[in-house]
Amino acid sequence: MHVVLAGGGTAGHIEPALALADALRRQDPTTGITALGTERGLETRLVPERGYQLALIPAVPLPRKPTPELITVPGRLRGTVKAAEQVLERAKADALVGFGGYVALPGYLAAKRLGVPIVVHEANARPGLANRIGARYTRFVGVATPDSKLRHARYLGIPLRRSIASLDRAATRAEARAAFGLDPALPTLLVSGGSQGARRLNEVVQSLAPTLQRSGIQILHAVGPRNELPPTDNMPGMPPYLPVPYLDRMDLAYAAADMMLCRAGAMTVAELSAVGLPAAYVPLPIGNGEQRLNAQPVVRAGGGLLVDDAELTGQWLMENVVPVLTDPGRLLAMSRAAAEFGRRDADDLLVAMVHEAIAAART
Repeated sequence: MHVVLAGGGTAGHIEPALALADALRRQDPTTGITALGTERGLETRLVPERGYQLALIPAVPLPRKPTPELITVPGRLRGTVKAAEQVLERAKADALVGFGGYVALPGYLAAKRLGVPIVVHEANARPGLANRIGARYTRFVGVATPDSKLRHARYLGIPLRRSIASLDRAATRAEARAAFGLDPALPTLLVSGGSQGARRLNEVVQSLAPTLQRSGIQILHAVGPRNELPPTDNMPGMPPYLPVPYLDRMDLAYAAADMMLCRAGAMTVAELSAVGLPAAYVPLPIGNGEQRLNAQPVVRAGGGLLVDDAELTGQWLMENVVPVLTDPGRLLAMSRAAAEFGRRDADDLLVAMVHEAIAAART
């Protein structure tokens, strides 16, 4: 079997695709995997690092909303679709699995022309243009939120890295806190605004850190590699405040934490829910509002809090986050609610959907 994955551009598209690739290979090590990508995407680094074949096609950016630019897309797509067809033919592809982004739409169009079975995976609550079109060509559509309105949607969750999907936070906590130099017993707040950090989260947490420490809370804060690390003055006897540029072992960070303050990207919400880590979600104030939609289901389930970016203040944290962190019973209840909502097996469920799509095409 050979599967072509179309999910280039951003880590939110690439990581689920690579998690599926890993799951396919765990089930059958002889499965062929080819990832479609463009020379401008993160896939040029991430895919080869994981040991998978990468085939590059021209990039055709897609407008997120209907605009006059949309009418130029078919003309610009022709060469890209042809390039995608050639990849599918060379691989003798049994299925194409798309995750959205620049390469997904040409992948869907090429697979439809060649009669290659199509599977769509949508990570966000509000699907992009490519996946809305792809969902018209197949009934095999996996989604990350039970609220999805995408055609033929089946709620699977998001395929996650095994280091996250298999994480036992309680069993790893002592090791994780020792790795970061944190106190083994104190309530711990993890803060991260994503790969580049988030100025709003950084400013609020940095200004409030001494007050949180006096409340008995220690802080592990990923400020982002492009942001300046704040000065720290960890007085003897006070819980530590540990700002770092980035965290390359998110599994250990999750295990060390009791709660997280973060944005609400689809991958973040899926990972925190899967490992049962409660969070205060602060959706990005720009874009199409998808981050709020990503977080709402787990918040409704009791596994998190939700606050608008403009309403995130030190006072809000003191009134809403500190009472959770200092109440072991409430922390446990929120952790269980998040874990019950989360999906750890989305990768295996998506593998099953791929096999289902291939079998359906052969009957």
